[in-house]
Amino acid sequence: MARRVAVVFGGTGFIGRYVVQRLAKRDYVVRVVTRGAEAARSLMTQGMVGQIVPVAAGTMDAPALHRALEGAEIAVNLIGILSEGHAGDFARVHAALPGRIATAAAAAGVTHLVQISAIGADPASESLYARSKAEGEAAVLSAFPRATILRPSVVFGHEDAFFNRFAGLARVLPVLPLVGGSTRFQPVYVGDVADAVMAAIERPEAAGRTFELAGPRAATFRSLMEYMLQLIGRRRPVVEMPAGLARLQARLTAWLPNPPLTQDQIILLRKDNVPSGNLPGLAELGIAPTSLEAILPSYLTRFREGGGRRAVIPG
Repeated sequence: MARRVAVVFGGTGFIGRYVVQRLAKRDYVVRVVTRGAEAARSLMTQGMVGQIVPVAAGTMDAPALHRALEGAEIAVNLIGILSEGHAGDFARVHAALPGRIATAAAAAGVTHLVQISAIGADPASESLYARSKAEGEAAVLSAFPRATILRPSVVFGHEDAFFNRFAGLARVLPVLPLVGGSTRFQPVYVGDVADAVMAAIERPEAAGRTFELAGPRAATFRSLMEYMLQLIGRRRPVVEMPAGLARLQARLTAWLPNPPLTQDQIILLRKDNVPSGNLPGLAELGIAPTSLEAILPSYLTRFREGGGRRAVIPG
């Protein structure tokens, strides 16, 4: 009997690794579409020999997508960027590409398509990021109406770029500068996001619906950073950057490959990143959200004095 095939776009990224692992455990042959096959080699140990298959796709044109999706039952698109290297990158990566993937998936006879978007996706947003995410959702549903859209809040986990980044800054800076300290987030555990992908695939009622994925509680940006500082045992003033200084920094560092702050992120930080309350969430997918307190201490240890060899008790 032929084995079931799942195709994961963005499988070498933070969330992708967890999704690939879960698909492999469900006995799918998992094609990991990546710019270079070498990037996916570390994933191959998550399955049996030949179960995780890197698919090099230097371009994401129609022929390349057709080859990647041929014979597949499942497709998951996790590709996303946090900032633009060139003008128009958000539109290309978040809007046009998902539409092409959905069109190719429909043509290939894929039965389940899951698109990872973001809480705050809004076609009327001032933010290019949020607007492009909404445009991508619309393009996906136009080509593949039974696709499931998942909108996570900030995602945390061992390899995240959120708590790890600020804990690293706290290790070297005398103060911890923030923009939007009163903005609320509802961080969601990466394992719960991966479980949501599997539920979207396995639950028929998830087809064609949009879900907002968030943790058990909302907290301000400032309070999240204060909790992080407690965990790593470092006393640092949390300082709100003046709006003008934040915009100046964004302009001065815009040329960097991964700028610490962008003009678009400043716009995003004006609005809470929490569920709207109008859409289903993890509970409707049968998932109990994991708390920050259950996970964060396990991977922020390395930022403590002495690399965590001395215990630090929060509080």
